[in-house]
Amino acid sequence: MCPNHLITTDIEKMPEPVRRNAATLAGRTMLVRALDIVPVECVVRGYLAGSGWKEYGETGSVCGVQLPKGLVESAKLPAPIFTPTTKAHTGHDMPLTYPQVEDLVGAHTASSLRDLSLALYRAGAAFAEKRGILLADTKFEFGLADGRLVLADEALTPDSSRYWDSRTYAPGRAQDSFDKQIIRDWLEGSGWKKTPPPPDVPAEVIAKAGRRYREIADRLMGA
Repeated sequence: MCPNHLITTDIEKMPEPVRRNAATLAGRTMLVRALDIVPVECVVRGYLAGSGWKEYGETGSVCGVQLPKGLVESAKLPAPIFTPTTKAHTGHDMPLTYPQVEDLVGAHTASSLRDLSLALYRAGAAFAEKRGILLADTKFEFGLADGRLVLADEALTPDSSRYWDSRTYAPGRAQDSFDKQIIRDWLEGSGWKKTPPPPDVPAEVIAKAGRRYREIADRLMGA
């Protein structure tokens, strides 16, 4: 659908230091091209959850996109919406309206980011839905190579996406996600004050998160 940064996943085609450690790196390593990263996190939402749900409750909109009244938590939106954020080097990413993206990167690049992000979301959501998974929201990153937008970083992974099981989906409440929420929940309940260093996460919590990641991988890609 658009160019991406991947050059190869074949260890034998990578530089010698990688080949020398093939036993450790094979199957988990990508050789990618360097890009001039666009300073916008391209978030697309198909459902109302997370920070989007919170903002909707306060303003009736998400990142300047006005939404219908009366939506409940986890509701499916009438159509996917582009809700970008800043790409912060420190601290938290902050929501951006579309006009702010235009001011940041120019009207042409802004429209390309929006259109590509929405198209990629729709393709990913359709792929997942056939496998009994709902793609609630996700984020993409893009860079420039020779003046052309290129998809960068991860795409449609549980780390950058909110996936729900369609069998248990029920609007009006928070949903169980196939992501690192298991780790977040333990940290929230541990008493940690969110200043370094973090506490050691128990092995059973890590194992539970690992099982959740393997389940979504098997559901999406085949066992």
